[in-house]
Amino acid sequence: MKLRLYSLLLGFVLSSSYVWAQTEKKEDTTTSDSIKKEIISKGETTLLEMRKQQNDDSLRRKYLENELLSSRRTDVYEQRKLIEELAFLKSKDSLLIAKRRLKVDSLRAVNKGAPVAPFKDTLFTIFNSIGSYSAKERAAGTAERIEQLEANYEFKSDSLLIRQTEDNWLLLWRDQVILSVNEQDALWANKEAGELVASYKTTIAHAIDQYREENSFSRLLTSTGIAIAVILGVVVIIVGLRKSVNLLKLRMIKSKKRRFNGIVIKGYQLVSPAQEMKFIWLITGILRWLLILTVIYLALPILFNLFPSTKGYAPILIGYFMSPLKKVALAMIDYFPNFVTIIVVYLVFHYALKMFKYFADELANGSLVIKGFYADWALPTYHILRVLLLAFFFVVVFPYLPGSESPIFQGISVFIGVLFTFSSAGALGNIVAGLMLTYMRSFVIGDRVKFGDVTGDIVEKSLLVTRIRTPNNEVVSIPNSQIMSNHTINYSAEAGQQGLIINTKVAMAYDVPWQTFHELAKAAVSRTELLESTPEPFIFQSSLDDFYVTYQVNAYTKHPHRQAFIYSELHKHIMDVFHEAGIEMVSPKYHAVRDGSVKDMPEKYRGVPVRPFHVDVKEVRDKE
Repeated sequence: MKLRLYSLLLGFVLSSSYVWAQTEKKEDTTTSDSIKKEIISKGETTLLEMRKQQNDDSLRRKYLENELLSSRRTDVYEQRKLIEELAFLKSKDSLLIAKRRLKVDSLRAVNKGAPVAPFKDTLFTIFNSIGSYSAKERAAGTAERIEQLEANYEFKSDSLLIRQTEDNWLLLWRDQVILSVNEQDALWANKEAGELVASYKTTIAHAIDQYREENSFSRLLTSTGIAIAVILGVVVIIVGLRKSVNLLKLRMIKSKKRRFNGIVIKGYQLVSPAQEMKFIWLITGILRWLLILTVIYLALPILFNLFPSTKGYAPILIGYFMSPLKKVALAMIDYFPNFVTIIVVYLVFHYALKMFKYFADELANGSLVIKGFYADWALPTYHILRVLLLAFFFVVVFPYLPGSESPIFQGISVFIGVLFTFSSAGALGNIVAGLMLTYMRSFVIGDRVKFGDVTGDIVEKSLLVTRIRTPNNEVVSIPNSQIMSNHTINYSAEAGQQGLIINTKVAMAYDVPWQTFHELAKAAVSRTELLESTPEPFIFQSSLDDFYVTYQVNAYTKHPHRQAFIYSELHKHIMDVFHEAGIEMVSPKYHAVRDGSVKDMPEKYRGVPVRPFHVDVKEVRDKE
């Protein structure tokens, strides 16, 4: 259920990010187009104003020229003024032309123009609008009229005419206007208006003749034959590849035992001969399909270029293949400096980690000793430093990763971080508890400990969990956070020095002197294996109950892992020693009736007389 919920959340975030990015991209494109249109409109208005100023100046020049030629102007001073004004207007006209050209050059980056492409190939581009007709509308209308000319069998390429009007140059067929060119169009083309319309005439006539020739019946037959040959060639190549691959497989099967030995590393067979052969078959199959797809992909543009109706699809199809490769190549070139930076940073952190690992190993095996730093801290400390260094490495490298600045990449990173935080809260708690247990040194591997109701030897200690083996050979896994929340008893902490105190309680009747009990209990301890004679065992009178005295027998051992065996042996020897002395062992709930009946002990000890109690005064004085 949680996995499904996380999957839905991840899908929602990705889809939301994608929709948001697409919406933002669309809004940016719309805004950019509107800005471009505004810039182009203002530029055209400025050009029209300059052109109007030129027309006004031209009319003024004509007027002044007429005045100079008129016989009415005989005054030399007046003639000089007219000549100076004419010179000023000519220089002003030259300046306006230069300004118009500069303005056009500044608009070229924004105004890409409208292509005239009647037969899917661009003949020329129109940049300028005339009146209420935009450049795009002029280009569409011109392309439509050219297509109509091609469809009209009465049209001949040499029947196009050029006519000049007051402000425009017209390209005509009979009385039909194909297109018009003004000085503004000529300015965009860096040509004179007459020269520009003449080049348009030649281009249109050649395009119509070429289109008619390409769509002729003989050309179609030739193209069909070439297409059939190309298709047959592709089929032959595909069949040849298939047969070659099958032949290669047969040879591989025949030479399987001789050529395929698998991959063996230090006696371990990583890859068997059969797996090696299957892998080579897989690579061969992938290469075969790549070659087939490449041949088909290269053949399609050839086929499309054979027929005029599909000729325009060839560059598009090639672009589908080349454009991604070009983008990838350019992206790799642009990304290379960042890649070098990442490699350098990686090498620095890699060797820093190796240095820390070396010192950690030296501390762990005792070759290097730092006062106050225990050997079992070495590897956990190294792991902490390793995590911190890796986190710092990611922080340093993140800005250099491709796409790190994109909103989708950042959104996914945040989502993964949130998902990791919520899903690993318990795991993080165990990790923190594991670190605290390591540095608190509550126990180490091999110690006999008790966690709550579980007693056993530590067999594994990690950041997440601690495993102990019970005396019944059961391995119990306990989360570190649970260990931190409960008390821990370590039986091995002092066992190597003074020793662990083994204690057991024994109830004894009041008729048995306590001195006798002490002597017999110490004798039982001395008989028990794995119990130390030094320090000397000791006995406490724990309580004086209604019918008996409770004694606590204490002895030292340096073998805490053998507690069950030691307790068993101690109890056996206590029973044997007291029975040998003729003393009954009665439990706290046992009521004995002394009416002359037999003693409650094994039969072989029933005839043993009770040991008399005496105190050696001299021995006591010597001890004092």
